[in-house]
Amino acid sequence: MAYNEEIARRVQYLLGLFPEEFTEKKMFGGIAFLYKGKMTVGVVKDELMVRVIAEKMDRILQQECVRPMDFTGKPMKEFVFVSQKGFVTEEQLHQWIELGLEHAKTKL
Repeated sequence: MAYNEEIARRVQYLLGLFPEEFTEKKMFGGIAFLYKGKMTVGVVKDELMVRVIAEKMDRILQQECVRPMDFTGKPMKEFVFVSQKGFVTEEQLHQWIELGLEHAKTKL
């Protein structure tokens, strides 16, 4: 399993509560959820992958459950990984989705 399907189901359920429409795409060895072709959040292994606007990156990276997204030894710009400790509740997961959606809307 390349990504945790239970986490993906939780994300899919919450995305259904948003008025926006999302699409799914296999990316980074996991699954990503896109808004108008722009990635918002995704699931890679057991972690949530989130796009974050540049202005919020420093603050977001200060959270214990967050680390820069790094596949090649160099952190990817405006991407973070969130461990499961960071989205135990649906409310927490919803906040990460909102953060990713905010990023996508700035790229339209």
